[in-house]
Amino acid sequence: MCTAITFNSGDTFFGRNLDVECSYNECVVITPRNFEIQMRCLENLKNHYAFLGMATVINDFPLYFDATNEMGLSMAGLNFPGNAFYHEFDEALNNVTPFELIPYILGKCKDVGEALRELKAINIVNISFSKELSLSPLHWIVSDKEKSLTVESTEAGLKIYDNPVGVLTNNPTFDFHITNLNNYMSLYEGDSKNLFSDKINFENYSFGMGALGLPGDYSSASRFIKATFVKYKSMKFRNEQENVNQFLYILASVAMPKGCVLVKNSEYEYTRYSSCCNVNKGIYYYVTYNDRQINSVDINSYDLNSCEIKIKKINKF
Repeated sequence: MCTAITFNSGDTFFGRNLDVECSYNECVVITPRNFEIQMRCLENLKNHYAFLGMATVINDFPLYFDATNEMGLSMAGLNFPGNAFYHEFDEALNNVTPFELIPYILGKCKDVGEALRELKAINIVNISFSKELSLSPLHWIVSDKEKSLTVESTEAGLKIYDNPVGVLTNNPTFDFHITNLNNYMSLYEGDSKNLFSDKINFENYSFGMGALGLPGDYSSASRFIKATFVKYKSMKFRNEQENVNQFLYILASVAMPKGCVLVKNSEYEYTRYSSCCNVNKGIYYYVTYNDRQINSVDINSYDLNSCEIKIKKINKF
């Protein structure tokens, strides 16, 4: 369970909630241009765009949850169980594993147009990271400063959707979420309008009644609707701090407190971190469940021509 969004307010912001029940030792990771990205089926990427984001590092390989490259292209992988399907090796295509997809696309592409060309030639291949670490069922959002795509590898093949709202949650497939938006077109941030009958004297007894029917539960379909509504109604500012605050408030509207989403036995999903990257400036902001202070990492403060990844540990959850 997770939610990812984009937000344009002069600069463009990209980020996500990571909603899981356990720690994966997440940390902020900067991958510089000359760090050699090991590929399972293709030649290693030795020279590529630099990027940063939240990842788990295993055997010197960054397994990114979300990241943005130095050109402003961003990606995030979100849970997609039951629908995600990874295929056998295909000689006619570029075979990329799910855990390689974010570094591969961000390393090679500067915008959504280039990413789309690469994705059309990709087969997401069913190769696990290791015997101990099986593949996660994922789909992805890919965004630049103007456009977004949703990428879903299903049994029917690789589906690439234009994502006009710049929002992604989880199941069902993305086409359902876009169709489902039509059920909420009457939502409004102001007073409710009486379309029921002019024979009855209706009264708005509270502010916000124009949004009656806005979902408030934690299902992926409801979070998609709420995140889209809050994103489109949110004010935009010229000040960086205000825009980052606003972005994180949008994510907070669909965040999960501990105890509200039972996944198995006595384990609960909750929002372990929320991220917000200014893709124009390369500044990655984040908060964690137990640390609401906004922390930041600036990609430009590191040697981007280095050949070693840089790891910044985050406060414990």
